[in-house]
Amino acid sequence: MRIGHGYDVHRLVEDRKLILGGVEVPYEKGLLGHSDADVLLHAVMDAVLGAAALGDIGQHFPDTDPAYKGADSLALTREVAKIIAQHGYKVCNIDATILCQRPKLAPHIPAMRQNIADAFGLPLDAVSVKATTEEHLGFTGEGLGIAAHAVALIE
Repeated sequence: MRIGHGYDVHRLVEDRKLILGGVEVPYEKGLLGHSDADVLLHAVMDAVLGAAALGDIGQHFPDTDPAYKGADSLALTREVAKIIAQHGYKVCNIDATILCQRPKLAPHIPAMRQNIADAFGLPLDAVSVKATTEEHLGFTGEGLGIAAHAVALIE
């Protein structure tokens, strides 16, 4: 068994959709990035790839490649699932935390969990997604960006 950790952060800006865990969350701002900037899925993918010592998403899906401009991170997550399966690994469970002052994410978390579970072929109870504010501290607390941490266990 192997454990991996992933972390990602993106700045909140106007005129972008807010996509987290493959779910479009209604909000007046979205995350800035080369792809859809889904910090949750980016952290999850890095955790899984890291557990298998297979690098990170920047290696597999570089932001210098125009093919990934505006990319759907859920599709990239399914690709990561294929990559680790090709290397003989299987994801056991994933635990992730989103650091976000606003908007409130609780109503959207079940769909995020389901998207991640489906991407990796996992039962829903093998995926945990939580959200927390940072009590108005730091860049996430000030509403300047959103961050996510994830850990994954693979075998």
